[in-house]
Amino acid sequence: VQLQASGGGLVQAGGSLRLSCGASGRIVRIDHMGWYRQPSGKQRELVATVDHSGITNYADSVRGRFSVSRDVAKNTVDLQMDSLTPEDSAVYFCNVRGMGWYEGDYLYTSSSDTWGQGTQVTVSS
Repeated sequence: VQLQASGGGLVQAGGSLRLSCGASGRIVRIDHMGWYRQPSGKQRELVATVDHSGITNYADSVRGRFSVSRDVAKNTVDLQMDSLTPEDSAVYFCNVRGMGWYEGDYLYTSSSDTWGQGTQVTVSS
């Protein structure tokens, strides 16, 4: 299973960006999909996640400005980011936690994290 993210870039403060991520492979179920970010010189932190039933979780710093959405059938997750500030600048990572998938005839399950390659978001002041 691989995660492919897209949509990062450079935007002025107050602007918007939309990140998208898709999981490829013979996936039968994903429990949680979402986004984390890592500002330069800092640790990776939660941005937003959504579980299989659509329940969302946001970091306090982005609540009300960002919106996470998921297409369960397509195994994709998007992050709409509005009212961006320079403090939102970071490498954004797509995340999957808990999934089941087929390889050959065998069904595998895992409760671990799978990460995408990261996409840079830079917000200029």
